[in-house]
Amino acid sequence: MRRLSAALALSLLLLLAACARAPSLIQREAYVFGTRVEVSVWGESAEKAGQALAAVLAEFDRLHRMLHAWQPSELTALNAAIARGERDIAVSPELTFILRDAAAIAARSEQRFNPAIGKLVALWGFHSDEFKPQLPDAAALNDAVKARPRMSDLAIAEGRLSSSNRAVQLDLGGYAKGYALDRAAAILRGLGVQNALINIGGNVMALGDKGGQPWRVGIQHPRAATPLATLELRDGEAIGTSGDYQRYFELDGRRYCHLLDPRTGRPAEGTQAVTVLILPREGAGALSDAASKPLFIAAAGEWRGLARRLGVDHALRIDGAGAMHLTAALRERLSLLAADVRVEVEP
Repeated sequence: MRRLSAALALSLLLLLAACARAPSLIQREAYVFGTRVEVSVWGESAEKAGQALAAVLAEFDRLHRMLHAWQPSELTALNAAIARGERDIAVSPELTFILRDAAAIAARSEQRFNPAIGKLVALWGFHSDEFKPQLPDAAALNDAVKARPRMSDLAIAEGRLSSSNRAVQLDLGGYAKGYALDRAAAILRGLGVQNALINIGGNVMALGDKGGQPWRVGIQHPRAATPLATLELRDGEAIGTSGDYQRYFELDGRRYCHLLDPRTGRPAEGTQAVTVLILPREGAGALSDAASKPLFIAAAGEWRGLARRLGVDHALRIDGAGAMHLTAALRERLSLLAADVRVEVEP
């Protein structure tokens, strides 16, 4: 029926009024950082939740415009100055902090996390919202790898930066979403919001709980539309996932994902997905985003040791054959849903 009866309409109005007074879940969605984001607030009035959610989404938009790797931004301006060979380049305090933190993670990851390889990312066609199924020019790829751009090529002081390698082109796509999680958490807490869940394309941070129950999130199966497992997040915890199933193209029956091995300049192989859980700490969101990348790139026999060097105790890796390898610490927290996945627990 197109029309509701007066009685039914009145009942709906009373129900909506009751919901407005009672603690409830209020959500907002947007598209930023090249992915869908969703922020949920529990237990606040509609007015307070709306103000907090608007502030978070505005911050996401600001960071997106500041850190974009190929549209005009503070980051592209910095890359252009490095490419021109400029010295003593002015950099904002916030970008100084971000680059220092990213450089520290890169060092601990043995440069497998390397935001300086933006030129390689562009050669593979991943500086675009749509990916063409074509390989980069072999000579250009070889030159970009030989140049060996690294975060350690940067000299970063307060407000100033210089690079000893003009091949450095910064791409913070493996860090920015996690940093945005930390910023969102700080904004929400600053506005008095105690319970929230922030999801930026699978990078997730939890604040408080949901009506006395933990926030429960799903971990995507890399080859199916159903969740692989679920995980209860505690206050201040963050998870980050890197997979070969979102940003990729296929050519001649072969999958080429956006996660590039800086040593070869080619998409990493032998891994379908990696998820890390970071316990509450300063910069938990940024580390959850960045740490999943080197663990994805690492070989089967290397990833666990690399996780230890990054300070990551809770992690899982889906190998190229679809088997799950996970740490004992994460196994205790994880609820597996996929019965057909072989599971190996590693110390």
